Amino acid sequence: MKITGGKLRMNIAYGRTSLEIDFPDHTDVVRPKFQKGLKDESYAIRKALRNPINSKPLQELVRKGQKIVIVHTDITRATPNDRILPVILSELALAGVKPEDIKLLNGLGTHRKQTRDELRTMLGDQIVEKYTCIQHDCFDEDHLASVGELHAGKNLRLNKTYMDADFKILTGFIEPHFFAGFSGGPKAVLPALSGYESVFLNHGYQKIAHPNASWGITVGNPIWEEMAQAAIMSHPDFLLNVSLNAKKEITAIFAGDMITAHGEGCEVVKSQSMIPVDHPYDIVVTTNSGYPLDQNLYQSVKGMSAAARVVREEGAIIIVSACEDGLPDHGGYIDLLRQGGSPTGVLKMVSQPNFKSPDQWQVQIQAQIQKKADVYVYSDGLTDFQITEALCIPCRNIEKLLQELVLKKGNRICVLPDGPLVIPYLTKSANLENV
Repeated sequence: MKITGGKLRMNIAYGRTSLEIDFPDHTDVVRPKFQKGLKDESYAIRKALRNPINSKPLQELVRKGQKIVIVHTDITRATPNDRILPVILSELALAGVKPEDIKLLNGLGTHRKQTRDELRTMLGDQIVEKYTCIQHDCFDEDHLASVGELHAGKNLRLNKTYMDADFKILTGFIEPHFFAGFSGGPKAVLPALSGYESVFLNHGYQKIAHPNASWGITVGNPIWEEMAQAAIMSHPDFLLNVSLNAKKEITAIFAGDMITAHGEGCEVVKSQSMIPVDHPYDIVVTTNSGYPLDQNLYQSVKGMSAAARVVREEGAIIIVSACEDGLPDHGGYIDLLRQGGSPTGVLKMVSQPNFKSPDQWQVQIQAQIQKKADVYVYSDGLTDFQITEALCIPCRNIEKLLQELVLKKGNRICVLPDGPLVIPYLTKSANLENV
């Protein structure tokens, strides 16, 4: 929904709560189309598992004695694992599957492992106590299995526990993704369960720079198509993905065949979250959808990317992100920004032949955004020095900064209170205006 005009004092997503901001009265507000949360989530999940898309019901597919793996997303994702997994486990129990035959696999990709307390928060105490919980490590050679050639001469390796399972279930949630088109679906395999070399190949410079490697595009997107290829090669048996509203309530469930169910989910999410706007903006204020998505600045590049779609050349983006996990200190994100020294330097560095480094895809996208517009960061979790190290501009007072930017950049202002839960895009006439 788009609201124009009137006095604007509003709450925007920020960390575990929200932030109240006064915006100029001519600010445009862009939100996803509102969807009510399901009244009984457990009932709806169970119904989807028993009436799946292009698949037999889950209970009819599994057998007693099978080794079963359920893949779930990590702590940087908003998937309601603690509400989804108990229903899946209940259905498996009704089919005669014993808890000792089930393993829960945290699809970390290149992200850090979760602590025991974080796993309890994500999955629930009872699940952590009752079931074997494993965390993927993309660098652990002993726990990766060769699956075949993803490209000529490029071997795909995936988590060995996953590949050794008799029955594989993928879970997650679907939202627009800034270079994979949409989250969910095959992303639960590549990058979530892959060896580091496959992640680097999939997230390499040329693929990230491809015009179709963007929000809401799957077919024709080289990154998503390679993810789908890798996932199909791994032979997943069942998928359960959900869509969420800004309150993190489940709005719809897509279960069954991985490609078909995910495809239907993408179409539904696209119709709700991709919103046209009529002109580019001088200033765009965005969030990263609050916790858990705004835990660090690395993840908040997604919010920057959503804003970049509708900011004018040489405009300004203000990203509001709590960053309770810092930049973060782990991974290669801040080291690459330091080495590059500037957006131009970053792009020159990551475009070198055979350049491979953890998190290079994130700094490449951030640099592309910063070549277009200035990026300001408001965050209680980061010092001014850290924000500057990340090649961004510190902001400590959003209202004051807006007043200053209106004088420098212009008075067309847009706010995305829910961050990348909504993906605005310019209409054809607006694109002509932005040339």
